[in-house]
Amino acid sequence: MRTACLQPANCDLSVGRQRSSIFNRKCHTMCVTRSETKISPCGRRADRELTTRGWRAGCELAPRRRRMESAPAASVASPPGGAGAPREEPPRPPPPPAPRNGTPPKQGALTIVRRSSSRSKAESCPTPTDEQLDSLDLDTEHLPAVDTPDACDKAALRLRYLLRQLNKGEISAETLQKNLHYAAKVLEAVYIDETKRLADEDDELSEVQPDAVPPEVREWLASTFTRQLATAKRKSDEKPKFRSVAHAIRAGIFVDRIYRRVTSTALMQFPQDVIRVLKTLDEWSFDVFALHEASGGAPVKYLGYELLNRYGMIHKFKVPPTTLENFLNRIEEGYCKFHNPYHNNLHAADVAQTVHYMLCQTGLMNWLSDLEIFATLVAAVVHDFEHTGTTNNFHVMSGSDTALLYNDRAVLENHHISAAFRLMRDEECNLLQNLSREEFREFRTLVIDMVLATDMSFHFQQLKNMRSLLTLAEPTVDKSKAVSLILHCCDISHPAKRWDLHHRWTMSLLDEFFLQGDKERDLGLPFSPLCDRNNTLVAESQIGFIEFIVEPSMGVCADMLECILGPLHSSSKNSTSSAEPINEESTGNENSTKFKIRKPWATCLSDNKKIWKEQAAKDAEARAKQEEENNSVPPTTEE
Repeated sequence: MRTACLQPANCDLSVGRQRSSIFNRKCHTMCVTRSETKISPCGRRADRELTTRGWRAGCELAPRRRRMESAPAASVASPPGGAGAPREEPPRPPPPPAPRNGTPPKQGALTIVRRSSSRSKAESCPTPTDEQLDSLDLDTEHLPAVDTPDACDKAALRLRYLLRQLNKGEISAETLQKNLHYAAKVLEAVYIDETKRLADEDDELSEVQPDAVPPEVREWLASTFTRQLATAKRKSDEKPKFRSVAHAIRAGIFVDRIYRRVTSTALMQFPQDVIRVLKTLDEWSFDVFALHEASGGAPVKYLGYELLNRYGMIHKFKVPPTTLENFLNRIEEGYCKFHNPYHNNLHAADVAQTVHYMLCQTGLMNWLSDLEIFATLVAAVVHDFEHTGTTNNFHVMSGSDTALLYNDRAVLENHHISAAFRLMRDEECNLLQNLSREEFREFRTLVIDMVLATDMSFHFQQLKNMRSLLTLAEPTVDKSKAVSLILHCCDISHPAKRWDLHHRWTMSLLDEFFLQGDKERDLGLPFSPLCDRNNTLVAESQIGFIEFIVEPSMGVCADMLECILGPLHSSSKNSTSSAEPINEESTGNENSTKFKIRKPWATCLSDNKKIWKEQAAKDAEARAKQEEENNSVPPTTEE
């Protein structure tokens, strides 16, 4: 029922049996009158009669209707025969419905009168023009407070501008994040204000005494004049209503969807062929050659980006996606600088993927902090950055500038580290720009330790130290030494991969060795081992490399991982890693178990070594036959 009832503020309330309760809320006025007399609203003809049997009502609108915002409507109880000459009655509106089931209403009935307001129609927010959007300044330093009405307008305008710029692809990730953060804070402030307002509405409604209206009417009041259902009695310890919780969850999901949409838009886009190849990223014998082909010769760019994003490093350390892309592009260029057959971007991507396997598939990532994982992945990517395609010994023997710079000590490894951190001093490539000073120092120390550990001259000492540590009753493994050994083992792991991959790596490495041998010959230097293309035994060299270098390294690495991860696995049986407990041989305790990790490299090493031995036997037979032919002298006939 929508009828207007307006009364001046000085309207007189006649004496009689009445009890009035007035409810005002902006554009609504409720007049509740308990009376058995006639009700005479101000400005109308008093011809509505309330009886115990039902309603008989007729109402004449005043000839002149005024809007008075400041004066609340009131109900006036007048004795029979109230003053005022009656006017001609217009057609009466239909009477209100009779009480349900024909029962008379209780003493104390309810009349609801609503008045219009100048703000009855919601003001529509005008869509900003292109001129407004073009002139918009996205600076976030001089914005209004988030709890002000102006902030809502600013946030809405900025969101529209961001959507337009996203469609054009002309917005930086940093500007996007700052403005989305401001908009999210505005939404949170609006939600808090709205929650308080709803609570105020409920409080106002609670002023209507429970015995003044029936429960059905109170429910109707709550659903019509407020935005949440009111109960007859409020409890101080009442839990949040489901509707309020649902609104909060819905608002949170909305903001999260905006953030995810913007983040996914800002991230680098991958070609479909690259996405297909990266589906096997978690496998031990990942085909990095297929990634190289699918990526158009940029495996480091896509694999490095995928790993840092998969481990959450981009989000956790606030790495701008554009900065990361620039960094990886420059790293890729550095690996291709000398056109090396082996130490190139393919090798960097292969080592980074192998490190990922060690972190993820063994569960080692659960032992490391986020910063340590970040440093490990970056170290794997840059560990051979700007490699010259020659060994440290070649630099020392030839007296290169790099050897002079680093005093013949870990010449290439020092250069890889120095060049990578020098690159990150460029603002466009500084993926560490949001690290704290302490985080940067820890990150840098870890990367230096890991890359220096890839120097093969430290190989045997490194294995010896780790073996000695693991023989202790209660070994404590230093994290820096652990990840350093991991990177070193991954650097020399190609003989532990599938045969087709390993054989291809071997041929590339031998090509690089032979090119160095050619340089040594030109400089008058003695040939380095395996660098003479005319006298190198390929199969025998690979058998020796597997038996004396790779197999012992992978064995120590596996022992170290089991030592580290055993306690973690026993404390958390619901570990998500792929490691599994295997029953140990009986040692007097039938229930004793020892934590073991999966070792897919063991099978590959065994298979590859077997193939090389077969090849070595064939090569030996061919050499013997050739030597026999060379030693045989054809018979001469004397005349």
